[in-house]
Amino acid sequence: MTLLRIEEIRRMSETEQSEELESLLKDLMRERGVIATGGSPDNPGRVGEIRKTIARIKTVQREAARSRGAGR
Repeated sequence: MTLLRIEEIRRMSETEQSEELESLLKDLMRERGVIATGGSPDNPGRVGEIRKTIARIKTVQREAARSRGAGR
């Protein structure tokens, strides 16, 4: 799983964006679980990268919703 740039996210369909968001949320939960149990994550910066990618996907989804008029 690679972390995505905004251009890559915009090229995805809505379904692909939703699937990727779900996958990232599961990864984030897994990483946080490792940290909470006292473990050491493989890549400590990964949590921040996952959070930023989640924010990018949500931003693109919100932009699309507003352009369709659903944001009013």
